[in-house]
Amino acid sequence: MPAMRPARPEFSSGPCAKRPGWSPENLSSAVLGRSHRSKPGKARLKTAIDRTRDLLGVPDDFLVGIVPGSDTGAVEMAIWSMLGPKPVQLLAFESFGKDWVTDVVKQLKLDAEVLDAPYGQLPDLTRVSPDADLVFTWNGTTSGVRVPNADFISADRTGVVICDATSAAFAQPLDWAKLDAVTFSWQKALGGEAAHGVLILSPRAVARLESYSPPWPMPKLFRMTKGGKVNLEIFEGATINTPSMLCVEDYLDALGWAARIGGLAELQRRADANLAVLEAWTQRAPWAAFLAEDPDTRSNTSVCLKVIDPRVTALSEDAQADFAKKLASLLEKEGVALDVGGYRDAPPGLRIWCGATVDTSDLDALTPWLDWAFAAVIADLAIA
Repeated sequence: MPAMRPARPEFSSGPCAKRPGWSPENLSSAVLGRSHRSKPGKARLKTAIDRTRDLLGVPDDFLVGIVPGSDTGAVEMAIWSMLGPKPVQLLAFESFGKDWVTDVVKQLKLDAEVLDAPYGQLPDLTRVSPDADLVFTWNGTTSGVRVPNADFISADRTGVVICDATSAAFAQPLDWAKLDAVTFSWQKALGGEAAHGVLILSPRAVARLESYSPPWPMPKLFRMTKGGKVNLEIFEGATINTPSMLCVEDYLDALGWAARIGGLAELQRRADANLAVLEAWTQRAPWAAFLAEDPDTRSNTSVCLKVIDPRVTALSEDAQADFAKKLASLLEKEGVALDVGGYRDAPPGLRIWCGATVDTSDLDALTPWLDWAFAAVIADLAIA
C-alpha cells in the first residue's frame, strides 16, 4: 500500500474540486436575505459577468449572461431559441453531445445531420458545412476527447455555432472568432457550486435571435428577447429566475483565485501539468491507457482511462464494467480518489478530473494508488 496519499482526494468531473485554500468563510460577502434584484444583488451578479469576461478574454461585442439550469440550461436556451432557419449539423462523440442530438431531432424534430464517432474518437470534422448551424461539445466530458482547435469551422460561415464548452472553459483556449453561443457551468473547471450556467453570445448569435422566431412554444426560462430585441438586462445581472447569491459568491471567489494565480494562462498550464502526470504514468502502467488514443485530441480536464490488461479485456462487457466499478470503489474506500468511476453511458473505466483546481502533487500521489488498486482487484479476480 502506498505511503503517500493525495491531500485532496476530490477528482470528480462535476461538481469538481474546490480551488486550493477554499473555505466557507471566503463567502462572507454574499448578499444573503436580499433580493437578487436589489442594488447589492445585481451588483454582485454584474461583477461575476465582468470578471468572467476579463478572465476568459471574451470580446467586447459579445454578451455574457448568467442563466438557470447549469450548462444544460444554457445549451437548451441556445438550441431552442436559434435553431430552425438553416440546416443543422451536430457533432456527437460523447454522452452530452448525444443528448443535444435527442433535443434537436426528437424534441424540435429538425432534419439534422449527425456526425458521430465512437467514444475515444472525433467525427470527421472535414464534413462540417459553413452553411449549416453547428452544435458541438468542445471537450467531451464523458469521453476524454476534445477538439484540438476550431480550424474546422469556416471563418466565412453563414450558420451559427453553438458550443458546449462546459469542461473546456478556463482550461483550453477557445477560438471566439469561430463561436457564436458558448456555454459552461462554473461547477466544472472552477469548482463552483452547481445549478447556474453561463451563456455567451456573439453579434452573429444576437442577430439570429432578433431575426428569427421559432415556431414552437418557448418556455419562460428560454426567452431571451423582448419585442424582437435581445433582452440586454439578462446580460447585465438581471437573471431570468432567482439565482443563489451564495453560489454567485462562490463563483466570485473562484474567479478571484484564478486572477491572483496568473489568470487564464496559469489555469491552462495547471490543467496541462495535471494531464502530463497521467500521461507519464500510463507509460509505466501496462494495464491502463487513455480512452482518447490521439494525444492531440486528449482532454486535459476530464481524463478518461480504460483497462487494457488482457486478463480484463477477455471478460464479458458486464464483467469488465464490474471490474472498473470495483477499482473506483476501492479507491474511494481508501479515501484516495472520490467519484472517479467512468460515466454511466461511457465504456467502463476511470475518469479523473485534472482541471486547474486540482493540485499536481495530488495526482502524483494518486498514481501509485491506481496501480495498487488494480493489483488488488486483479488478484481477487484470479482467486475467483
